[in-house]
Amino acid sequence: MLQFQPPGFGQKVVNTSLGSMVYYTPIASPWTVATANEELPSLVFLHNFGGGASAYEWSKVYPAFAPTHRIIAPDLIGWGQSAHPIRDYQVSDYLTTLGEFISQVADSPVTVVASSLTGALTIRLAIERPELFKALFLVCPSGFDDFGQNAGRRLPLNIIRTPFLSSLIYELGATNDVAVRNFLVQFLFSKPQRVSTEMVAAYLASAQQPHAEYAALAFLRGDLYFDLPLYIDQLTVPTVIFWGERAQFTRLDLGKRLARLNPRAVKGFEVIEDTGILPHLEQPAVFIGLLERYLRLIEVGGNSD
Repeated sequence: MLQFQPPGFGQKVVNTSLGSMVYYTPIASPWTVATANEELPSLVFLHNFGGGASAYEWSKVYPAFAPTHRIIAPDLIGWGQSAHPIRDYQVSDYLTTLGEFISQVADSPVTVVASSLTGALTIRLAIERPELFKALFLVCPSGFDDFGQNAGRRLPLNIIRTPFLSSLIYELGATNDVAVRNFLVQFLFSKPQRVSTEMVAAYLASAQQPHAEYAALAFLRGDLYFDLPLYIDQLTVPTVIFWGERAQFTRLDLGKRLARLNPRAVKGFEVIEDTGILPHLEQPAVFIGLLERYLRLIEVGGNSD
């Protein structure tokens, strides 16, 4: 959503097999003044799934890195202002379109910052196509069925899979400001007072896009869930994991257990106190400081040990 982007950021488009992906990147002062004559490494920010999700999720973080990196922050297919094809979304849809997107926006390996289910999908893509990635920085990465625990589904499947009822649930639960604020307060944030009017407006604008319900309901039904521990030991790309201390559904103990499955690739595990599943939106200054530290370590070929 361009109206919620930081000053100097503009909108560009990449075409994928499922339609156009909008992404946000610096195009004007003050950023172009500092970076016009530099070849900067690409830093890609990928947002979470859930009603009203979009690149806005990372908008309080990525301006801090614009002087030193080429910032690329897309709305995923089915979210924000990207294409919303009417379909039953599957994991393969996102692995395919993410791979297509990264291949088109960068001609060298990229560093990716991603959250929650998208972080887990990025791990799977990095296993399939490691040549696309330089490093991964993941916040609460989860397949939502990790270790056989169905963590994300909050409503009975017979209700979610009934077309009329599922559409009604989406309309009542994601397309008005009261519902959006309640969603952020109840499920994503640790402290209700950190939810701003702007955040509610940005999530609401994304949720109200035509056909936005298709991707959101696929997530709610669990069509996109998988058991990440079955894959993570195959990961070879250097990775740092951040975890909100009070993250719902994806508990801290599960995160630590996940990281222990691949100590070769996972170079660090950082707990962010008093935050939920989106610490980068809830406490952006803290997250920026941590990301700067680990980014320096990874990009110079070191690790956190």
